[in-house]
Amino acid sequence: MSEEKKENLTEEVKDEKDKKGFELDVKFEMHLDDANRVRVLSPGMMVLKRFLRNRLAIVGMVIIVAMFVFAFVGGALYPYSESKVFYKTEQVMKEFAGATVIDQFQFQTADGATLPSDINSKALIAASKKKYVFETRGGQMMGMSPAAEDSDVYLIYSLEPAQVFLKGNKEFDAAVEAGRADFEQDGKIYMFDGEDFKADVYEATELAVASKRSFTGYSKDTKFSYEFYRNALVAVATGATSFEADGTSYTVNDEGLVEANGEGYAVVSNMNFNAIDPGTFLDPTYKATALEAFEAQGNAGSFEYPDADGNMVEYKFEVKTGQYTIKKYQETRLIDIYSAPSKAHPVGTDANGMDLLARLMYGGRISLLIGFVVVFIEVFIGMVIGGVAGFFGGWVDNLLMRLVDVVYCIPAMPLYLILGSIMDYYQASPRARIYLLCVVMAVIGWVGIARIVRGQILSLREQEFMVAAEALGISTYRRIFKHLIPNVIPQLIVFASMGLGEVILSEASLSFLGLGIKYPAASWGSIINAVNDSYVMTNYLFVWLPAGTFILLTVLAFNFIGDGLRDAFDPKMKR
Repeated sequence: MSEEKKENLTEEVKDEKDKKGFELDVKFEMHLDDANRVRVLSPGMMVLKRFLRNRLAIVGMVIIVAMFVFAFVGGALYPYSESKVFYKTEQVMKEFAGATVIDQFQFQTADGATLPSDINSKALIAASKKKYVFETRGGQMMGMSPAAEDSDVYLIYSLEPAQVFLKGNKEFDAAVEAGRADFEQDGKIYMFDGEDFKADVYEATELAVASKRSFTGYSKDTKFSYEFYRNALVAVATGATSFEADGTSYTVNDEGLVEANGEGYAVVSNMNFNAIDPGTFLDPTYKATALEAFEAQGNAGSFEYPDADGNMVEYKFEVKTGQYTIKKYQETRLIDIYSAPSKAHPVGTDANGMDLLARLMYGGRISLLIGFVVVFIEVFIGMVIGGVAGFFGGWVDNLLMRLVDVVYCIPAMPLYLILGSIMDYYQASPRARIYLLCVVMAVIGWVGIARIVRGQILSLREQEFMVAAEALGISTYRRIFKHLIPNVIPQLIVFASMGLGEVILSEASLSFLGLGIKYPAASWGSIINAVNDSYVMTNYLFVWLPAGTFILLTVLAFNFIGDGLRDAFDPKMKR
């Protein structure tokens, strides 16, 4: 019956009383089928109603739902993965080529000829001592003859003992007088070791030409024959202006420019140029320009040279430990590290060139997953241990509580450090680290729940409903897990909801210290690990501030939910 009808009926009764002078008792009866009867809420609905009245708890629920949507739905829709590396293209001053003065012999061998492995060192010693007949490590007799006096060009010979009468030999005498160790007779080259007619004589077979010069063709496809090498080097050494090779006449000037038919063909130089990129061809004109800059500017400077399109390009050079390093600005593909927030990357990129928004999403999955898995394991272990200890009491209770005390005494941080070192040593995968981290945190954290469950069951097991359950012959398992544990569920829910924030905070701390989730996997804690670098912390706030904010909001939200559940289950605790 509605309030309006009740008031109208009451007024009619009062009017009737005034008229007839007697009292009339009015009784308002309610029936089960009365649509206006008062509805009584169930205990669960009362808890929900009280929870929904808590504004902070609702705010916490909204934040947690938003975090789950962001981490799981957002990660599924976002086009980038947590480990995708992004690159950018920039003009960077990089090494382009190197140049060094040739101080070792360069050997050009005749077709089909081979030289001993120690020929370089033996030839350097022979040239410095001017003892041009020598024996190699393998016992082979070798000789070298300078192309001209004080020249660094030598013809290399393989020697075989020969019988030649030297006394009164005009060619031999002329060679000794000229300070040479070779002479030509009857169209053959002979070399001797000694200064009189008793010298050992060898017949010489030409194998190679050695010099401290390099050749560069005007075309990268130019191939030089041994005859060209030999005759060009001899011409340079003797100061000749022309020579012939392979049926072609060539001219050569004092600067080492070799021309064929009036066109540049090659350049002979005492410096060796090498491009950093093996596919880059350094033509003679480029080398000549560089050599002019070296001579004019000394140990450091720059020069310009046109590229393939005719655009002038600046090259810079410097000398380090006797070697010229040539650099220029080159288009380089770099990892896009610490890129500021943009349309392509709304939160920017990290130190590894990975999209931070994607890592925040996938990191949120791991952080939230670890929190719920750890709390579930803690609640399960604590519920079983605490339930058994509280129900049986006696020696069982003492034994299990001593186990709780032992676990309480385990120092968590040193244990994490040891396990982190072990996983690093065995190079555990990111997935294995996640599983192991969940197990270790749960094994250490269940003791608080076990004590709460034990204390509640100690008070509940003596109540009437438990006495009745025992009288009915209900098994011990059903009495513990069907009658006692359900009465502890409200406290477990409150403890678990507040413990979720603590677990997420612990995981973030361990990942920040490098003991938790490792690259390339991401968690919010490993993302804020970037603040280990003070420069990053002060100049790239977008790298670590979003992850720190997410940790703060998530932990705060779980605390709000825990407080709301506590007040909803036990309104007296609100005061």
